[in-house]
Amino acid sequence: MILVKPLVQSRFRQHQRSRRRAPNANHASNPHPVIDAATLASTLQLQEQRREILCSFLALGMKLGLVSLGCVSLVKLSFAYQERLDRHGEIAAVVDVESAKLHTLQKRFDRLFTLGGDRRLMDEQVQWITPNRLRVIWR
Repeated sequence: MILVKPLVQSRFRQHQRSRRRAPNANHASNPHPVIDAATLASTLQLQEQRREILCSFLALGMKLGLVSLGCVSLVKLSFAYQERLDRHGEIAAVVDVESAKLHTLQKRFDRLFTLGGDRRLMDEQVQWITPNRLRVIWR
């Protein structure tokens, strides 16, 4: 709006000068037709409105670009999150299996190293010792 006011004033001055020089001049002889202030103001207002519309469309385009970028990022994040959940499920299943094995081995260890554990060990290892051999258990 600040730049429009000097432009309107300069065109209005040109208009006033042209009226003083040739008050009844027709459009064919005058290269600059006579423009009244209202026509000039409406022309300038239309130009300003066109600039505002252009700027509005540019801003809208930028906002749509940013929104689409955000949506694409959210979709990528959701896929990455789903993949991470799947991996977590797989790892949790492996941990459960290994925990069950550990629990079984701990029970066996406790059973072998309590009273009477040497007898239980000998009973388990029958298939390893040939019948004509002497069994030795170190203490």
